[in-house]
Amino acid sequence: MGPIGAVSANVLNMVGVGPFLTIPLAISAMGGPQAIVGWVLGAILCLCDGVVWAELGSAMPGSGGSYLYLQEAYGRHRLGLLMSFLFLWQTLLTGPLSIAAGAVGFSDYMSFIAPGLPHRALLAIAVGVCWINGALLYRSIRSIDRIAVVLAIIVLVTCCWVVLSGLLHFHAARAFNFTPDAFHISSPSFWAGLGAASLIAVYDYGGYNNVCLLGGEIQQPRRNIPFAVVASILLVAVVYLLMNLSIIGSLDWRVAEHSKAIGADFMQAVFGHWAALLISILVLIISFGGVFANMLGYSRIPYAAAAQGHFFSIFARLHSAGKFPTASLLFMAVASGVCCFLSLDALIKVLIVVQALFQFAAQCVAVELLRRRRPQQSGTYRMPLYPVPAAVALVGWIYIALSNGLTYVLVALACVIAGTGLYLAKARYEQEWPFATS
Repeated sequence: MGPIGAVSANVLNMVGVGPFLTIPLAISAMGGPQAIVGWVLGAILCLCDGVVWAELGSAMPGSGGSYLYLQEAYGRHRLGLLMSFLFLWQTLLTGPLSIAAGAVGFSDYMSFIAPGLPHRALLAIAVGVCWINGALLYRSIRSIDRIAVVLAIIVLVTCCWVVLSGLLHFHAARAFNFTPDAFHISSPSFWAGLGAASLIAVYDYGGYNNVCLLGGEIQQPRRNIPFAVVASILLVAVVYLLMNLSIIGSLDWRVAEHSKAIGADFMQAVFGHWAALLISILVLIISFGGVFANMLGYSRIPYAAAAQGHFFSIFARLHSAGKFPTASLLFMAVASGVCCFLSLDALIKVLIVVQALFQFAAQCVAVELLRRRRPQQSGTYRMPLYPVPAAVALVGWIYIALSNGLTYVLVALACVIAGTGLYLAKARYEQEWPFATS
């Protein structure tokens, strides 16, 4: 992939169906249009975390992403073996969860176009979206590059339509109709609501690291990976903030917070039913593209580890002609279809909290460890204002995880314990750290 294809793959992964479904959830979490603060906080957190990914991806531009970064930072033959294994272990959960969230969002929007569809039919649609994308990705990366660019153009055109429509019907009094206790920062409920809104925003921004998972398939990766990460975050942040202002400046937030298809409801209020139907079709295309990009990125992680002998060997299988991972891709397609049986809310919360504690926080520390161990290589990217962005990202991930309830933190800790036990059993059998004899 070239730079445009890399940015397109990120944008597809970031936008998807997220904001067209989750804007009402953010408004409800904070109890008013002040939910825009959650989107701003989420953008700042993702930009700080993005430069962490950019530095790591530029220094180690191989397919696999965090698997490579954690192994190198914490020691290839010591703790890094456990840390990288834990990342691979959680990827077998978070990959299908992330893919399924887009597919469930697709089926939810189908309910606006065909409101009489039973739950079983919507579930079948979500599963079908996962499996169809698996079939589309069963090919060479060169053709995928072109598909990603086309889908990204559709994404940006749809978002621009929403923004321009909102600006033409924008009412500042409606957009900033804050309740008297909107910014009661001494109240614990404010911080809980802000954490919940920020989690939703982070989910919608998520995907800026997609290009790092494809590092081995990116042209001039030391330059194009940081460019794709930072450019996609800035682009999508501007689009999201304008979309939020457009919608809450045109719809009463008390109505918007109960919407199941906010994009369609917004267009119906502005232009009528034809516009609502058209935006619904475009959102379906966008969400389909999001599942496409997600599955593309996650399918490369188990393959990269297995190819180096650090994960189950079955995931190292390549297609004889197209040279793309087959077993890893098929696993993500099938497992994501199974995850479609969960609700969208549960998918998002488990996904973000597990990733925050398993992966993102560990990577913020990994940057410091790598800077101590390795000198800067020529042409690699270094984050500005180091170490401030990494510290802000670390605190932000911990805050988001803890503010969304103990249940999800316990799920994440249970995954860590189970993964650690599995690694120790594997290490003892293969005589790896900490059981290595030499």
